[in-house]
Amino acid sequence: MNLKGQNILVTGASKGIGKSIAIHLLKANAQVGIHYNKSSAEANKIKVKYPFSETFQADLGHIDQVQQLFKNTISQFGNLDTIILNAGIFLPHPIDDPTEKWLDIWRKTMAINLEAVGLLTKLGIEHFKDHGGGRFVYIGSRAAFRGETEEYLAYAASKGGLTSLARTVARSFGKYNIKSFVIAPGFTRTEMAEDAIGKHGEEKILKELALKELTTPEDIAPLVVLMCSGQMDHATGSTIDVNAGSYIR
Repeated sequence: MNLKGQNILVTGASKGIGKSIAIHLLKANAQVGIHYNKSSAEANKIKVKYPFSETFQADLGHIDQVQQLFKNTISQFGNLDTIILNAGIFLPHPIDDPTEKWLDIWRKTMAINLEAVGLLTKLGIEHFKDHGGGRFVYIGSRAAFRGETEEYLAYAASKGGLTSLARTVARSFGKYNIKSFVIAPGFTRTEMAEDAIGKHGEEKILKELALKELTTPEDIAPLVVLMCSGQMDHATGSTIDVNAGSYIR
């Protein structure tokens, strides 16, 4: 699949699912904006290997940096064809935590997982309307549909909000040739998931799955390439579950 000529921004692209998505897009000849927060070394490794990439630093927990990220990307690329909203955090906050501590995690999760996503969506819609259309790909979670374990209330709520946002974009802005998709992974083998694997054991996690192996970022990234190609445009508003059969709707 050839995406030559497309300009694409991937948030949270220095590690995990975002990194795999960025590399698959680069291999398909797209020009890709590699957003990162702290992992500059990882982001720069991608840039060195793939000449059609550019790195952009921003802490998505700060609205001014979210706005600057978008401005810098447009300044560098001229225009965007697709925005892939992948960056997110997965922080526990058990209900018996002190209220202020619990609320701090709630606010931080919402700021990065939902508020930053909402602002980039708003800025993206404005841009796409002026440039004949575009696409959003939102990396959600099965948590939006089956719920999450008790210590991850904020995470589940944020992904539910993200999913509803994506569907609303598809319904409301399709007339401007703007498409919107959600990919909802289950438990995925990433650096972020290693703590959970160490805590619970891989065997326990595998027992939840219909398949006999954990989902990897490489199971998700090819779907994003297909969405960016235009071959899935008439599935706008859809959510694709990638969870190894652990939750089937």
